[in-house]
Amino acid sequence: MKKVLVIGYVWPEPNSSAAGSHMMSILRLYKKQNWQVEFATPSQPTEHMIELADEGISSQSITLNCDSFDTYITQYQPDIVMFDRFMMEEQFGWRVEKNCPHALKILDTEDLQCLRQARHHALKSERELTKEDLFSDLAKREIAAILRCDISLIISSYEMQLLVDTFKIDASLLHHLPFMVELEKCPVKTASFSDRKHFMTIGNFRHAPNWDVVLYLQKIWPLIRKQIPEAQLHIYGSYPPPKATALHNPKTGFIIKGWTEDALSVMEKSRICLAPIRFGAGIKGKLLDAMIMQTPSITTYLGSEGMHQEEPWPGVITDDITKFVEAAVHLYNDEEAWLEAQQNAVSLLKARYDSKSLGPQFIKKITETEDNIVQHRLNNFTGAMLKHHSMMSTKYMSQWIAAKNAHKRDES
Repeated sequence: MKKVLVIGYVWPEPNSSAAGSHMMSILRLYKKQNWQVEFATPSQPTEHMIELADEGISSQSITLNCDSFDTYITQYQPDIVMFDRFMMEEQFGWRVEKNCPHALKILDTEDLQCLRQARHHALKSERELTKEDLFSDLAKREIAAILRCDISLIISSYEMQLLVDTFKIDASLLHHLPFMVELEKCPVKTASFSDRKHFMTIGNFRHAPNWDVVLYLQKIWPLIRKQIPEAQLHIYGSYPPPKATALHNPKTGFIIKGWTEDALSVMEKSRICLAPIRFGAGIKGKLLDAMIMQTPSITTYLGSEGMHQEEPWPGVITDDITKFVEAAVHLYNDEEAWLEAQQNAVSLLKARYDSKSLGPQFIKKITETEDNIVQHRLNNFTGAMLKHHSMMSTKYMSQWIAAKNAHKRDES
């Protein structure tokens, strides 16, 4: 039986974030191959974390900057190690290389954090994104982690192109894996136009682009509300801070709902999903949930980025506030336009997010890479160079911290 070790940045919370949902779809795919799967993380348990044991997945707490991980992974001896975001590869990749050099190393990027950071910086500076923004120190770290791994999972088609064209990464090191949706479990029919009311948005409040959406909606919502006085905007998301709950205002219909255990249910009750996303990366879970529940969405070009190509969007895409408001009012009031957008959601899901095709393609990539691993690594000289001792500052920093901690324990 093939053994898989997934080193997580946090415990998976599929009801809190798109990243958590995406992680669980990958873990379940591994389980479907009858592989043994263990999830290990240095993160503390959280309020909304999933019970992995119920999925047949074992779990383990691990420690940063500690040689105990060497003992643990030597005993487990995985055939595949998947890192959840580049920071976990930075922390544990060199230990995996030392103790399990033959294990296939996969990096699940979730989204390109260097791209998200660069766009945030440009937005705050009120200007267009530049190459200088993109080629940051964070980018150097993230791209280095991609190059050190055998396969990196890229969720957005836009980011695939960016990595190949701008960062000059060999496409053989990358695999495009968007959200995998089990279409047979999606509802064929959802609540009707007349049975739905109000607008909604959703997103973990700890994720900076989601918080920016809430603040931006503070500007947009009064313009919509002026034309539809009876409408409300319901804002859902886990971990709302006091600065978010302070925005709750029933008088203006700006309603901070906070955590919901069932995102799909509240999505279905809403007539329109609003997602005026101004920075970020990857693809957006809220917009995928909207498609699944056949809820038309209004978003920005950045919000829809990497989620469709020639297929019509299930709603409206615009960066202009005036057009955004017009689209919201029109779709909210016009049933015919709303039904057309709804049908576009069904078509887009089938075209790009079918797990029955995406899952086997990913497993095939794993198998082909394993079968050709020696040549695959020889072809990646830059990755081999980055594993050289002269480049391993994170390794020696970690060893220094481990030694310092051991010295403190000896003194006490």
